Amino acid sequence: MPTKTPTTKTKEIIKTEPAVKPKKPAAKKVKKAAKKILFVSSEAAPLITTGGLGEVIGALPKNLCKSDKDTDVRVVIPLYEEIAVKFKDILEFVGKIYVDLSWRHQYCGIYTAKAGDVIYYFIDNEYYFKRSGCYGYFDDGERFAFFGKAVLDILEAIDFIPDIIHAHDWQSAIIPVYLRTTYSNKKEFKNIRTVFTVHNIEYQGKFNMSILEDIFDISYEYRSIVEFDGLINLMKGAMVCSDIISTVSPAYAKEIHDYKYAHGLDPVINMYTDKIRGILNGIDTESYNPKTDSKIFANYDSENIDKKAENKLQLQTVLDLPKNNQIPVIAMVTRLVRHKGIDLVIGAMNEIVKLPLQLVVLGNGDREYELQFELFRERFPDKIRVHLGFNPELARRIYAGSDIFLMPSQFEPCGLSQMIAARYGAVPAVRETGGLKDSIVPYDAEKSEGTGFVFTDYSCEGITEVINRAFAAYNDRENWPGLVKRAMEWDFSWEASAKEYIKMYNDLLGI
Repeated sequence: MPTKTPTTKTKEIIKTEPAVKPKKPAAKKVKKAAKKILFVSSEAAPLITTGGLGEVIGALPKNLCKSDKDTDVRVVIPLYEEIAVKFKDILEFVGKIYVDLSWRHQYCGIYTAKAGDVIYYFIDNEYYFKRSGCYGYFDDGERFAFFGKAVLDILEAIDFIPDIIHAHDWQSAIIPVYLRTTYSNKKEFKNIRTVFTVHNIEYQGKFNMSILEDIFDISYEYRSIVEFDGLINLMKGAMVCSDIISTVSPAYAKEIHDYKYAHGLDPVINMYTDKIRGILNGIDTESYNPKTDSKIFANYDSENIDKKAENKLQLQTVLDLPKNNQIPVIAMVTRLVRHKGIDLVIGAMNEIVKLPLQLVVLGNGDREYELQFELFRERFPDKIRVHLGFNPELARRIYAGSDIFLMPSQFEPCGLSQMIAARYGAVPAVRETGGLKDSIVPYDAEKSEGTGFVFTDYSCEGITEVINRAFAAYNDRENWPGLVKRAMEWDFSWEASAKEYIKMYNDLLGI
């Protein structure tokens, strides 16, 4: 990016909130804050996101500020090409430094912008980040090693030494490791505490041990910290070095102690079990609001659920399905990969289509599964529609136009789709795992309780049984509206979760 005159000004970057102009004594207020938290992530909505991680980083910091006015929350992410192009007019240049990564001496530009009460910083290096997307490059290890060192090296330049660095997933996992190794003698950092959040334990940041010193700039004497199964494992290193390990739901925090969910890291998790916390994610209830959502066909809320029917008929029209408001539309907005339970859906399809229903699928993933769904669409043209790829506007219309939302995941650290679906009155039908277990209350018609349908057994029989239950409940015209209303009114906001994070930070700092 072009060099600009250094400045510390910030500008509004997210338009969902009114601009907050800093008053003259703002700097004094920051210094008086009871605690300073720095979020470090590889993505953040709405700047750039590939899934749940970005959604969390886009929502949690601003909700922490709302929950505790004495908390100064800032976020740092890479300045990817997409961000540099899309937001070039509102990014402010702070300055530049040089980051030493082993024998490399790399330029690091620092940019900033403001979203409400949250200040964002962006690490600029075109060699590493002027690329399409976030990940999937042969040198991702080096890219995020540079990012980790750059985050620590800019702290003095931006005059912000945090009380807590909260790192997220493997791309930021090296920061707790650096604080305990390469930067262990830096007195300015000695009081920094660290939280490491596991959003998905399947992706651990594994690399060949031979590049420990040359790429990651970590002395061989510290090899045992990051070594696991003969490889560098950055997530393992973060678990060893961080003060707290958090996950995105309480159930997932328990599940990862089991080898079936831990993807090999269960010995490490069980060794550090006292560090582990589980806090359920929330969703942005202002953005995901059927009463105000401009992307859906007709607005509605829990007090006028009848208007949801218009969304269903319009969705059927757009997808060229028979228009029929009397049969349920079951939807999936998902990646077409095995751990999302796609193998169960395919295996049970011949039973599912026996019911008078329509199935709508939006997503992409393994080509094998994509082809299977395309074949089902051809075999059952009046019942199945599949849209390969991801379309955010269509996703919202599917949430608004469907009656039942299917999430039969093999494992699910948290999951946001079931919460969004419930918010739009598409009653979730989920497998009892991770965040799905924590967020959906099983339906009980006799007690008029619950917000969705839950099954336990990961099998074709299990998914068939839960769909049959959901189908029967849909046809119970007396109780179905109450179930939809409860699902829509359930509190999936970040407010409760933010309070739990504040408590965790306070406990860590002893305040």
